[in-house]
Amino acid sequence: MKTAIIAGASGLVGSALLPLLLDSDEYEKIISVGRKKLPIEHPKLQQIQLQTFDLTAFNTHCDHAYCCLGTTIRTAGSKEQFIKVDYDYPMELAKTAIRNGADTFTVITAIASDENSRWFYSRVKGQLENKLRQMGFQNLNIVRPSMLLGPRKEFRLGEWISKQIMVLFSWLIPTQYKAVKNSAVARCMLNASLMPANGLRYFENADILRFNT
Repeated sequence: MKTAIIAGASGLVGSALLPLLLDSDEYEKIISVGRKKLPIEHPKLQQIQLQTFDLTAFNTHCDHAYCCLGTTIRTAGSKEQFIKVDYDYPMELAKTAIRNGADTFTVITAIASDENSRWFYSRVKGQLENKLRQMGFQNLNIVRPSMLLGPRKEFRLGEWISKQIMVLFSWLIPTQYKAVKNSAVARCMLNASLMPANGLRYFENADILRFNT
């Protein structure tokens, strides 16, 4: 029986992933780290609330780590704050996982992540992927969804319009760019982590769509 640590369990994908982890017979303990207390009680679940995303005091063995952290520049308020959430915090989680014995790290980045991209968002995601590849995990799963569908806590007009267009014209959109449900991304992350260790694996949008329900 394994222990998993998850960051971002209150977010769109994390909130879909956490119940899957709790229901899985593979895990005896799930440790959620974040600033918010989750409105859920479960005998497997341990919650660690952080004022700042500092895990230097974390000292509990874990086998698998799941990173569902992510924001937008608009929500973050600046590029600097975006980097904190989408690069610094995932790296803090990765270092903590390695230090505490994890052999598997599964992270959400994004379609078109590229450290050499001209687009800031894609460039930061690509830089994160590159750094994680150097960490030495026995099993590193990088999940790259297109636009996410699911119940967000905040309303984003531009994103809402884009989603309506993508859903309406989904039959015209190539598989690689189709919008994908948060539940599909969550199932992909869990399945990827439970696969036999095989080094570095990428799960592109077409791969994730197979888990759509």
